[in-house]
Order: sequence, then structure tokens, then C-alpha cells
Amino acid sequence: MRISESQILELKNNRDLKDPELAALIDTDEFDGLLFKTADDVRREHYGDEVYIRGLIEFTNCCKNNCYYCGIRRDNRNLERYRLTKDEILECCREGYGLGFRTFVLQGGEDPWYTDEIVCDIVGAIRKAYPDCAITLSIGEKPRESYQAFFDAGANRYLLRHETASEEHYRKLHPGSMSLENRKRCLFDLKEIGYQVGSGFMVGSPWQTTENLVADLRFLQKLSPDMIGIGPYLTHEDTPFRDMENGSFKLTLRMVAILRLMFPYALIPSTTALGTIDPMGREMGLRAGANVVMPNLSPVGVRKLYKLYENKICTGDEAAQCIECLKRRVEFAGYRIVTSVGNVKR
Repeated sequence: MRISESQILELKNNRDLKDPELAALIDTDEFDGLLFKTADDVRREHYGDEVYIRGLIEFTNCCKNNCYYCGIRRDNRNLERYRLTKDEILECCREGYGLGFRTFVLQGGEDPWYTDEIVCDIVGAIRKAYPDCAITLSIGEKPRESYQAFFDAGANRYLLRHETASEEHYRKLHPGSMSLENRKRCLFDLKEIGYQVGSGFMVGSPWQTTENLVADLRFLQKLSPDMIGIGPYLTHEDTPFRDMENGSFKLTLRMVAILRLMFPYALIPSTTALGTIDPMGREMGLRAGANVVMPNLSPVGVRKLYKLYENKICTGDEAAQCIECLKRRVEFAGYRIVTSVGNVKR
């Protein structure tokens, strides 16, 4: 079916469209200009020109999982593995705090070496040292009691992208040992415990259809997450998908804008993957409705080793250099970085 400009206004006002209308909007670039402007208007209504920064600490590239698309998958024998110690993580936080970061994101593969006890010890130490900061974990699928223990230790946000809400599509991206049902269970457990929850999906992953993207939007409506992170699928040479095409930059921007209109309150990052696929990608992500950026606080020596996909940007910059560069880029795009915890505004 064809859509018109009036349906973009309807999406803004009602935060929803029927499935065929959403699919038609996803599939056309005819209204991208209006869509991006409308999304930017909505983000400014809720967040003004503020862009929140999150200090990303990629503390382990070891993972027990074997996702077919991921560069740190278990069976990648060409990757030098690393784990940061508690002291190294705290040093990243110390440097980040001095640079103005008030949210730390501990991200890693699903690494069994970091037991619940170790994670709680690290989280508790960060909470004690920086009581005015938010602590975000992004460490994958865990039992509910583990999530509760992390929350009790001081973590208050959790990022877990569902990647695809379609069972059939999920099976094409993951080995049989993994389960979409369990991934969704984790997300709802996190919400019930009291975390600010983030989810999201890849755009343009192998065999993804427009119907899959509509299903992703419908799942997010059920979940009602505080944070929604999406980015273009990017290939990695050491995965079974090495010969697949990258996801579309334009489609990713379109999905960011649609998400902003459907979830006007959400914290939506302009991701490193956007900046990797296009030199102005993060700026254009902000102009399409995103309002978060996540500079890297990891030690420079390990940044090239956390390689989820090829040609990842900002792997050689010191944190201070990175944040100054990012401030200029954000200002050029028409926004300003603010140093605050940056909670969701529902």
C-alpha cells in the first residue's frame, strides 16, 4: 500500500499505525525528510537539545555463545581474548568521572568467569565510589536471581537487545542452544525487578524482512523499554555470515525516527555502528531522533579486541580525546552534550 504525509502525523499523534502502514513507511524513502524532522521535533519536545553521554567499558570479549553474526562468538579462534580486573574497571570509572560521565555501562560477552559474586563486587565498588552515578550492565542472559543480586548490589540499568522478535528469524541467527523465549523472559524479569531496561535490534541482519521489523516494533510496544538501541547489521570476517551484506544506513535512520515517534519518551542512542557505516552517521542519527551517545572508556590497549564487527571506529582514541571530538560533533549536529545521569522522561 502507499502512505502519505498524513500518516506520519498520525504516527506522531497516536504513537502507532496499522501493520501495513508501518511496513509501507519502513519500505519507502519518499518521506524521510519529513519523518526525520518530525522525529527531531518530538525528541526536542521531550529532551530539548540535550544529548546524554554514557561511558562504555567493554570489560571482556570472552563469550560462551556462538551467535552467527558476532565477532566475539565462542568459536572465533582468531581473536585475542581479554578480561579487565576490578581495579582496571574502577580506573576506567575514575577517568570517566573526571571527564563528566555520570553513567557507566559495563558491557561484555556472556563470560562465565565473571560469576555473580564477582559482578556484585565490581558493581558494589562502583556504587560506593560514585553514588551519584547510574550503573548499567550489558552482560546477557542470566537467571532472575542473578539480575536481582546485581540490582541489590547497585546496578540500576540493564541493556539486552532482543535482536529479532521473530522465532523463525531468530533461529537463522543463533545456534540451537539459544532461545528467543528465554531472551524475552530475561527482559520482563529485569522490568519486574525494577531496572531501567533497554532492548533493541539489528537493522538489515541476514534474512530480515519488513515483517520482522514490524514484529520488532510490536514486541517493544509490549515491553515498553526505557532505552531502545538499534544499529545496522555489520559483517565480521570471522563469522559464518562473513559474505553477507551490511545493513542499510538509510533504513537504520528511518527506524530510529519511527522509534522516536512510537516511543517519544525513550532514550535512543546514536550508535557506534552508525558512525562506522557512515562518517556522519552519529550526527545523522541524532537528527533522526536519537538522544544518547556512548563514548568508549575502555583502556586503549583492548579496544581493538572488542570487535563485534569490522572497521569499528574510535578504537585508538584516549577517552579525553574521544569526548572532546564527540562534543564538537554533537554541537555541529545542533545539540549539546550534558553531564548528568540522564534518566528517561516518561
